[in-house]
Amino acid sequence: MANIENQKFIALDISGKNYLLWALDVKLHLSAKKLRNTIDENNAASNEERVTALIFLRHHIDDGLKYEYLTVENQLELWQNLNDRFKHLKAVVLPKALDDWSQLRFQDFKTISEYNSTLFKIVS
Repeated sequence: MANIENQKFIALDISGKNYLLWALDVKLHLSAKKLRNTIDENNAASNEERVTALIFLRHHIDDGLKYEYLTVENQLELWQNLNDRFKHLKAVVLPKALDDWSQLRFQDFKTISEYNSTLFKIVS
C-alpha cells in the first residue's frame, strides 16, 4: 500500500469543468518527470515512459472517464481523446474572461486583496 502514489492535483472532472487547469497541471508534472514528450505526436519515448505517462493520466481522471476510456492503452490516444472531448471549453471560457476583464473596476472593491483575488481569477 505504501507504493500507491497520491494524486498530485485534482483529477479531471467528468464534466470537464476543470479541463484547462488539469491539462496545464498534467503538462507541468509530465515535464517535471521528463515525460512531456510522451503526449506529443511522433514522440520517440520508450515503452516504459509511455506506460508511466498512461498510468499518470489515468490516475488523474475521474472514475467515470476511466471506465469510458477503459480500452485505451496508449497515452497519446487518451490525451488526444480527452483534448477532443473538452477543447471546446477554451472557446467558452475565453469570451467570459474577456467580458469579466472589460467590466473589472477597482472602485467596485472594498479592499485591494479582493480586487487582486478577482483579477487573478480572471487571468487564470
